[in-house]
Formats: sequence, C-alpha cells, structure tokens
Amino acid sequence: MISKIVGLLKILKTDAAFIEAEPFEYEVLIPDFTRRQIQADVGSLTTLHTIHYIEGNPQGSRLIPRLVGFKTEIEREFFEYFCSVDGVGVKKALRAMIRPVQEVATLIERQDAKGLSTLPGIGPATAERIIAKLRRKMPKFALFIKSLPGDDSSPVDLNLADEVLQLLCSLGHNEADAKELIDSAMASRKKFKDVESLMQAVYEKTSQ
Repeated sequence: MISKIVGLLKILKTDAAFIEAEPFEYEVLIPDFTRRQIQADVGSLTTLHTIHYIEGNPQGSRLIPRLVGFKTEIEREFFEYFCSVDGVGVKKALRAMIRPVQEVATLIERQDAKGLSTLPGIGPATAERIIAKLRRKMPKFALFIKSLPGDDSSPVDLNLADEVLQLLCSLGHNEADAKELIDSAMASRKKFKDVESLMQAVYEKTSQ
C-alpha cells in the first residue's frame, strides 16, 4: 500500500495533483481543502499522505487503483473515518470536503446537522448518520491546529491532546472549556512530550 508520496508537484487540477517521484508520475485525487493547502507548491517538492483504494465494482471487470492525498496524517485519518459512514464513501467524501478538517469535525461534534448539510452531496439524512457514527471520535480532530507556514512539525501529538481533554473533563471541566484551555496552551507553540507537561501548561494558563 502506498501511504506517502514525496515528489515534485508538476500539475494541480481542481480534483487531482500530479506528482513526479522518479521514475514515476502519480495522479493523486485530492479534496478541495487539500488543493488550497498545496496550490502554492506547484513546481516545488511536496509531500502527501495517501490512501490507496480500488475504484469499481468488485463483481465487474474494470477495477482502477486510485490514490487520495492529504498534507497531514491526521487529515488522512479523519477522511478514512468520514468515508466509513454508510452512504458516503470515497467519491462523495472527496466532493464534500471543501472545509478544513477542524471545521467539519467541530460540526460533527456539536451535532450540527444543518451545518453538515451545507457540504456538497451531504443531505440531512447523511448528516445525521455521520453525527451518529462519528460524534464521539471527533474531539481529537476538532483540536487540530495547523503548523506554522514552512513548519512540518506539530506542537503536540493529537492523541496526547485527546488524552488531556478526557482528563480535564474527568476533573470537572466541561468539554468546551477544556478545549479552550488546550487550544490556548497549544498556541504557545511549545513542545509537549507527555500528559503531565501539557497539563502543566494548561494550568499555567488558568492561573494567569
């Protein structure tokens, strides 16, 4: 399975990126939010984290291998969850994902079916199915904060942020307040190696 491609971004279309990684050139399908992230990279080296899937009916004769690409692993993980909902799938998810992962995850977490229904191809019934299946998986993605331009690192592992979120909630904070505290600590761009260091930063913010 191809999970990552590093190469020259030669051509960028509305729904696909063409990446030259010699001796091959790969066509990588992309959602609109990814296209916007990489549109300044045409002619430059770029990295996409990919999903490799087979398009077509397994009972039919025409099966086509496809790649779908994202700037970060966390965006790829979210997309896989999104595709797993009945009635969505890869093609519909590619069309629907015109907004950043953090925004879509927040809509799901808040059970905002009306907001989800504004995504292309996602009607009210599909929006309700998405919420029912994914709502409890969204805190990590709703906390997603993009790195600074030119910085491929993240200030905190998102699994770590999710652990701290659950801990703060167990200590009596409501989810919205806990997220705000974590967002504030993460905005400092400091590195956090474990739950204790992130918790310390959170409580430093509350004492200011």
